[in-house]
This record gives sequence, C-alpha cells and structure tokens, in this order.
Amino acid sequence: MLLEKLKQYNVILASNSPRRRELLADLGIDFQVRTMSDIVENYPPGLPVMEIAEYLSRKKAHAYNSEMNFGEIVITADTVVILGDEVLGKPKDADDARHMLRELSGKVHKVVTGVTIITPTDMRSFSVVTDVEFAPLSDEDINYYVDNYRPLDKAGAYGIQEWIGCMGVRSISGSFYNVMGLPLHRLYNELDNLLKD
Repeated sequence: MLLEKLKQYNVILASNSPRRRELLADLGIDFQVRTMSDIVENYPPGLPVMEIAEYLSRKKAHAYNSEMNFGEIVITADTVVILGDEVLGKPKDADDARHMLRELSGKVHKVVTGVTIITPTDMRSFSVVTDVEFAPLSDEDINYYVDNYRPLDKAGAYGIQEWIGCMGVRSISGSFYNVMGLPLHRLYNELDNLLKD
C-alpha cells in the first residue's frame, strides 16, 4: 500500500496554500511543509495557456532540486483559471476580484492544476483539467463574497469550497479537488507509480 511505502520517505509539500495542506492531509500522507519565498512565478510569453500551470510547477520544483536530501519527495503545484484564452491569476485587489467574478459569471471556464513530484533522482510532472460552469452571478452576490471571504489568494478570485461555489457553481466536469488546488486521485496514483519504479 502506498501509505506504507511513504513511511520510508520524508514527504515535503512545497506550498503556502492552506487548501493544499488540508487536501494532502486528507490522503493520509504524513508530510512537512517547506516553502521558498523568492520563486518568481512567471512564464515565457507565447506559452500555450493549458501548459502554464505545469510549467510553473516544474519551475518551483527546480528551485528545490539543490536543497533536496536523500529519502525526500517534494511535491510542487500551481493552479490557473482559464477563461477562453485568458489566464485569471490571483486578483490584485478587491476591485480586480469583482471584475474576475463578473467575467466568470454565467460561463464555463477551465481550472488547470500542474503538479511536479521530485526525488533526488527523478522528476515527473502532470496536469489535470476541470471544467466549471458558473450560473449568472448578481453584483450583490459578488460583493457579498468579496466582502466576506478571501478571494485575493485564489486564482480566478474564488474558492469552490466556499459560499460562492456552493451557491454559484452550476456544474463541474472533472476533479473537484483539482479546482481546490490539488488533484488527489491523480497525485495518489502518480506517487504509487513513482515508488513502483
């Protein structure tokens, strides 16, 4: 069983996201959190939007490469929200969050999470895509959410597990946990395959 195999390793989640910490804990994996504050999350112009999240997760992983010790497994991740050909990152301020939510209102968008798993001798990356459809959101709904929750630390200015997701998400196609920031089913299987090799 994977959880037994992982007891031989020091699993490190390289993320400041409280949601990713909760999700990885939900898998029953013992892990530590280790973060670096100086990783610049930019990507080359012209990179296809569907490849950005995985590119950024690899970029984060490379930053940890030289810091790794034998017996460590480091997990990095990045999540982007894509509407059409536009990437919606974390909003700059409350007005930007309101603008993003108005853009998402009544439309289908894609949430892409890129994940990279590294050991001192191996690196593997993957992306998971989920389609999310919002019902039309009124300005009153949007203002209530922005004023009472924390949209500024979330790609696309919303958390699907929060009030706006509960009342505003009409349908979802794909992994719910992916929208929260970590595709658990795929991650579990990738870790299992890594330790079989």
